[in-house]
Amino acid sequence: MASQPADRTEVPAPRLELLKALGDNTRYAIYLELARAPAPLATAQIADTLGLHANTVRPHLDRMREVGLLDVVTDAQGSVGRPQHRYSLATDAPSLGFEPPAFPVLARMLLQLAASAQVPAADAVDAGREQGLTAAADRPAATCAEALTQELAALGFDPESVVDEDGATIAFTRCPFRELAEANPDLVCSLHRGLVEGFVDARGDGAVVAFHDLADRTPCQVEIATARR
Repeated sequence: MASQPADRTEVPAPRLELLKALGDNTRYAIYLELARAPAPLATAQIADTLGLHANTVRPHLDRMREVGLLDVVTDAQGSVGRPQHRYSLATDAPSLGFEPPAFPVLARMLLQLAASAQVPAADAVDAGREQGLTAAADRPAATCAEALTQELAALGFDPESVVDEDGATIAFTRCPFRELAEANPDLVCSLHRGLVEGFVDARGDGAVVAFHDLADRTPCQVEIATARR
């Protein structure tokens, strides 16, 4: 059946409200999925892609709609006899490159500074590990592999995982740090490795068996063993 636009406030939200809304990892992951989708997505589709429950996704969609990030269309009748909402990015929503130009410039300068100071890769691993330990608290998924996949998706790595009873292999089909990693793989890949190891250690239900970065394979990937209890 034909879709009708749902009511929404047409007053654009202040930029600060947009940035605050996207500051949440789950909302940012939803934003990425909607940006990539060729057509509006239903709540259940978004939830399945991100490995979340639909009830977890709904309040995030409501928040993003409130600040003007999303447009919503309503099918006259959904699959269970009730109207179904489908979401897409609003026409005036920021692009995926909405971060200020100073951010990548700052990253390049800091990387150059770290390289000039001969910061060892081990220190980069430690710095990444601290971030991973913090990030794990926001990913209560059932298994370590599921939680890590969600975190990597939110960061823009487009992860693909193969899971068996012994663990999982997660490949990073896209690297959001690729330009910097190719310029200085020791530091940048070590930051990523530390983040993954810290995340897995914080979960406590898995262990990193191997981390393959730009130096030895494409795509990069991590192998995780399931912790035996």
